[in-house]
Amino acid sequence: MAKKSHKNDHVSETPATQMLQAHSVAFTGHAYEYLEHGGALHSAQVLGLDPFTVVKTLVMQDQDGKPLLVLMHGNRKVSTKNLARQIGAKSVEPCQVEVAQRHSGYLVGGTSPFGTRKAMPVYIEESILALPKIAINGGRRGFLVGIDPQVCVTLLGAKSVQCALNEQ
Repeated sequence: MAKKSHKNDHVSETPATQMLQAHSVAFTGHAYEYLEHGGALHSAQVLGLDPFTVVKTLVMQDQDGKPLLVLMHGNRKVSTKNLARQIGAKSVEPCQVEVAQRHSGYLVGGTSPFGTRKAMPVYIEESILALPKIAINGGRRGFLVGIDPQVCVTLLGAKSVQCALNEQ
């Protein structure tokens, strides 16, 4: 099969880009210099993007330790209380780094919702779906992919939630 041409073809393949290519999803690759604890705000700044359009992938767990992914604007925090209520859980909390990496198969800071090691329910902040395009981790630290946010619904079965808090 012929390899699809994408911007920045020199970027190495990841499970995320392989999944997107396998499903014929159009995306653009955006490499940047990764900064430890820089997060979505750093990548948005370096790439000249609005942090509201840079989407972070957060690995969380419910009260029973069942993992789930939350897709949130780069400049917003997750209200775990609101999220738990909306998904019918008693509580939701972020996973420890090692646990998150074990569930996703990605290093924290390079977590993509695409091509995860373990299938997990995915929740997406509702306002993300109204954006024409988002930048989301492509499966490696220092690498985002630009995609239509609807791909998160069609490919991942992401359910929309309202749990955003403004960053402090």
